[in-house]
Amino acid sequence: MNTLSYKTLSAKKENVDRKWWVVDAEGQVLGRLASKVAKILQGKHKPCYTPHVDCGDYVIIVNADKIKLTGKKWEQKEYKWHTGYPGGLRSMTARELWEKDPARLVEKAVKGMLPKSRLGRQMYRKLHVYAGPEHKHQAQQPEQLDINTFK
Repeated sequence: MNTLSYKTLSAKKENVDRKWWVVDAEGQVLGRLASKVAKILQGKHKPCYTPHVDCGDYVIIVNADKIKLTGKKWEQKEYKWHTGYPGGLRSMTARELWEKDPARLVEKAVKGMLPKSRLGRQMYRKLHVYAGPEHKHQAQQPEQLDINTFK
């Protein structure tokens, strides 16, 4: 009889160690960047990942105004919403949204890749996107993350 017992440890929100990361979006393709950032926000890059606990880190994305889209997505990709009134379907192309607010384009891409639940909304609150190279989170001592080498 084997006396060793193996237990799978489940992470608890009190025990999660969170880090702050800075990601430079300059020259990055929007969808590829968003999927990697969503993975970090969920905590899937950590060995202690637990699906029902928010294990993710904080992410700061800078230079969102220098993001790339491949193909004809600038003109063909549409963002739609409804006002709630009859005939209230509105839409905006990716270029129009980028010209209005470049950070919003990146935020929508990342949010679409997070879970659609209370936990997903909690993860989304850890994302901070800035159009330019400056951010206001120096006090958290964020580390630079090269998204090209991240798996």
